[in-house]
Amino acid sequence: MPDCGQVRTLNLTDLPTIFLIAMDEDEAARQVAQRLAMRRLYQYVTLFINIILTALTGILQDESTRMREPYHTSALTGKAWVMELVAGHPNHIHCELGVSRKVFMELVQELRQLGHRNSKYVSLEEQLAIFLYMSVTGLTIRHVGEHFQRSNETISR
Repeated sequence: MPDCGQVRTLNLTDLPTIFLIAMDEDEAARQVAQRLAMRRLYQYVTLFINIILTALTGILQDESTRMREPYHTSALTGKAWVMELVAGHPNHIHCELGVSRKVFMELVQELRQLGHRNSKYVSLEEQLAIFLYMSVTGLTIRHVGEHFQRSNETISR
């Protein structure tokens, strides 16, 4: 056993062992640093995924709970207004549509004979009333749609 007070001299045969020990310490430090970097990357990816999932959940819940609010909510629909015009005072239909009740009804009959008919949601009488009302007033599709309680697409057909 060597004496602690003695200085040991290194042999050339000891150098590979010292070199391997130093290499093992550097490799161990690199592996530790790599593990820490991977753990940090994993935490960032997990955080990113959680943020995305939280945002998507919020969007989906908002869309599913949001109820569409009806735009056309007047008590008098376009069809009811046309029926009121036809059944009401003779001057009223002439003022609104520019034709008498008799002419309006004859136009409806003529259109039916030519093959026109009710659409899925709009009667032929209402279709004619929309056309005449737009012709008389010159209002925009949007305003006529509001008056008849119909979408702009329905009015423009």
